Amino acid sequence: MAAVVAYQYLNRRGGYAVRVLAVAACYYGGARLGLLRRLVVEGSVFTPIWPPTGIAVAALLVFGLGCWPGVAIGAFFTVLYLTSPSPDMLGFVFGNTAAPLCAALLLRRTGFRTDLGRLRDGLVLVFLGALSAMVISATIGVSLLVLTDKLPARSFWVVWLAWWVGDAMGVLIVTPLLLLLYRTRRPPPMTRWKEATVLALAACCVVPLAAYSSVSLLFLVYPLIIWAALRFQLAGGMLCALLTSVLATVAATDRVGAFSGLTRVEVMAKLQAFNGAMALTALLLSALITEQRNTRRSVEQACQELVEVLEHLTAGEAPPPRPRTGSDDRPRTGTDEGPPTDTGHRPRQSGAP
Repeated sequence: MAAVVAYQYLNRRGGYAVRVLAVAACYYGGARLGLLRRLVVEGSVFTPIWPPTGIAVAALLVFGLGCWPGVAIGAFFTVLYLTSPSPDMLGFVFGNTAAPLCAALLLRRTGFRTDLGRLRDGLVLVFLGALSAMVISATIGVSLLVLTDKLPARSFWVVWLAWWVGDAMGVLIVTPLLLLLYRTRRPPPMTRWKEATVLALAACCVVPLAAYSSVSLLFLVYPLIIWAALRFQLAGGMLCALLTSVLATVAATDRVGAFSGLTRVEVMAKLQAFNGAMALTALLLSALITEQRNTRRSVEQACQELVEVLEHLTAGEAPPPRPRTGSDDRPRTGTDEGPPTDTGHRPRQSGAP
């Protein structure tokens, strides 16, 4: 018996170690992927979308808060890849670990559901998981740059804004997709495969045109986002948002299309404003449509159950047919007292002969 308990304990410990290493590897891989496209603002390098924050928040929500060492290990190797070893590395690692951990704690405290089936879940993810929690990593990171004389104090807020929005965009775009992928147990039924194909073709045509056209046509992607969210909910809306955000980031880092002729700060502001508005539209609209559909299904199911219950009650309480005697509707028994009838015998009155 002791051997069995020891084996189960080692198995649990081994599974935990595998999860931690998997989170660290995914974090580092997401960082390398995000660094493929970066912008330089005031001498500091930042990415318009920082996928590791989204990966970290999703991992902490799915595997539990206990996998935070994986986030810390991934952040350590990411910082080591970007800079030379120095004591301030620990500060960057702490900030990049504390922000996703704080986001997961806030989401858990508010009853966040990983299926994003309610508008409330979308709002909580936006305002607590992305906008509020990512203040931690941006503030710690930029403060360390200023304290170590790697960034002038006058550039604090510009770099802080770029850092904060990049981390928040990772949560807004990457986290919902990973949560959706985790909950998917089998391929979704392609009941509307023709419409999905048309939507994909339209996105592949319209999004590059909007991003690379010299005329500012970025607004053309919003009908596609709305179409995808209305018809395919979270999967369609967030995939379309991811495609749009990636192509817009590529165009911005290449300084072409809608981002040509702009300064670095203007490119940053325009790209982040566009990505943020587009991600918010896709996420919140998808959550709203999903909540409405779930509510309708619940009402329909409740109505169906009520109909079945009424049918059973009606079938079980129906009275058996009662026998009828004569033309009168009332059954006549020996105890019935009907109206008096004249039988020809009259009572003798006193004084009568």
